[in-house]
Amino acid sequence: MTMVAIIGTLDTKGEEFALAKRLIEAAGCATVVVDAGIRAPEHLLPDIPAAAVARAAGADLEALRAAKDRGAAMSVMARGATALALDLHKAGRLQAIFSLGGSGGASIATAAMRALPIGVPKLMVSTVAAGNVAPYVGTSDIMMMYPVIDFAGLNPISARVIQNAAAAVAAMAKSAGGPIVTSKPIVAITMFGVTTPGATAARELLEEKGHEVLIFHANGAGGRGMEALIRDGVIRGVLDLTTTELADELVGGALSAGPERLEAAGALGLPQVVSLGALDMVNFGPIETVPEKYRSRKLYQHNPTVTLMRTTAEECAALGALIGEKLNRAKGPVAVFIPRNGVSAIAKPGGVFHDPAADAALIDALTRTLEPRIARTVADTDINDPGFARSMAETLDGFLKGDTP
Repeated sequence: MTMVAIIGTLDTKGEEFALAKRLIEAAGCATVVVDAGIRAPEHLLPDIPAAAVARAAGADLEALRAAKDRGAAMSVMARGATALALDLHKAGRLQAIFSLGGSGGASIATAAMRALPIGVPKLMVSTVAAGNVAPYVGTSDIMMMYPVIDFAGLNPISARVIQNAAAAVAAMAKSAGGPIVTSKPIVAITMFGVTTPGATAARELLEEKGHEVLIFHANGAGGRGMEALIRDGVIRGVLDLTTTELADELVGGALSAGPERLEAAGALGLPQVVSLGALDMVNFGPIETVPEKYRSRKLYQHNPTVTLMRTTAEECAALGALIGEKLNRAKGPVAVFIPRNGVSAIAKPGGVFHDPAADAALIDALTRTLEPRIARTVADTDINDPGFARSMAETLDGFLKGDTP
C-alpha cells in the first residue's frame, strides 16, 4: 500500500498531526508517523518514537531533555529524522513525506525531505512558507504550503488547510512514478532570459544528438541545483552557457549560487563547455533595493521586480581570472567559448549594457589565466548567435563521445 511518512513534533503539534494522519489514511494511503519532538507526544502515538529518532543520530533522548538546549536538540532530531527517512525510502516504505509546523518543525522535517531523491513527493505546511524558504527547500523539490495562521490547536482555518494538504500529499503519493530514469545521457545547460536564444539552439542540437537536456535558470537556486545534481551523479556533461551567478557572488547581487559555483563538474572530471553568459550584469530586486553605493552605476530595470547593474571593467577582469582559475583545476575535458560582441542580449552593440572596455577586460583576464591545455574558441559574434551556440553543443557532444580537446 502507498505509504506516506509523517514527520513532526508531536509534543507541540500532536492534534494537528492526528488529523493529518486520519485524512491521509482516509484518502487511501498508509502512514508511518515519526516523532521528532523532545517531550512526550500528545494526541497521537507515533510508529517511530522520539527516542528512536535520537538514536538514529547517535544521541540519547533523555540526555537531550536534560541539556535543555533547544537548538542542539533540533539539530540532533533533524539528523535522526533524515537517517530514518532514508531508511524508510530504501526499504520501500516511503512513497511521500509530509509535515507541518513552524520554523523549528520545518527545519527538522525539510532536512529529511532534502535528503530524499527528486521526484519523491514532499509537502511542508508551515508559516515560514510566506518568507524566504531557501534555507528549507535548498535544491530539492519540496512543496511549501502557507497555512495563513499559526498552528496552535484546530480551528476551521487550520483544519481546512490540513484537509487540503492531506489530500494533496495522498494524491501525489499514489501517482508518484518511482525513480526518475532515462536511457539517454543527461546534460545540463544554464540559461537566463538574456541568453535564451543561445541556450535554445544548443538544446535543440544536443537533443538531436540523442541527449536528455536539463535547463537550469541561472538565478542562484538554479546554479546550486545543477551543482547538486552533478555531485549526485545525475548529469554526464555541462554546457555552462550562462555563468552570471559568479557576478552576483563577486559583487553582492541577489542571485549568487555561492562560491563553489563552476566547480562540481571539474572536480568529478565531467566534460564542460563554458561561456560568459550574462557576466555583464549583477541582479537586484526593485530599484529601491539597489544598495546606495551602487545607485550611481549603470542600472537597467528589467521589470518592476528586477534591476540589473552593469559590471565594470575591474569586476569583469576579476570574473575572467576567477573563471580561469576554476577551470584550470578541472580534471576532465574543458572548452571555453568566448563571444567578442556581447555576452548577453543587451550587451550587443546598441544594447543598454554594451561596454567594449568591460568585455575586453573580461576576455583578456580569462585568456591570460587559462592554462594552454584548455581549448578556447573566440568568435566575433554575440552569445545568442545560433552558430556559436551550436558549436558549443557540438563540442560537448564530442567530449561525451570520447573526443579529446
